[in-house]
Amino acid sequence: MSDPTLVPGAHVRHPAQPDWGLGQIQSSIGNRVTVNFEHAGKVVINSVNISLEVVDPDDDPP
Repeated sequence: MSDPTLVPGAHVRHPAQPDWGLGQIQSSIGNRVTVNFEHAGKVVINSVNISLEVVDPDDDPP
């Protein structure tokens, strides 16, 4: 089952890859989430295996 918070436009961080920086979800189809990260570019993530952290970019420290 897909996470209802992982919607296009949401800002996220990858918990195991903090150096990737802030990411923005481009699409979410089933468990496949495409995220464009500041320092890693476009990455397709299986949300069953990785729990992305949804963040508010205004409250998120750099």
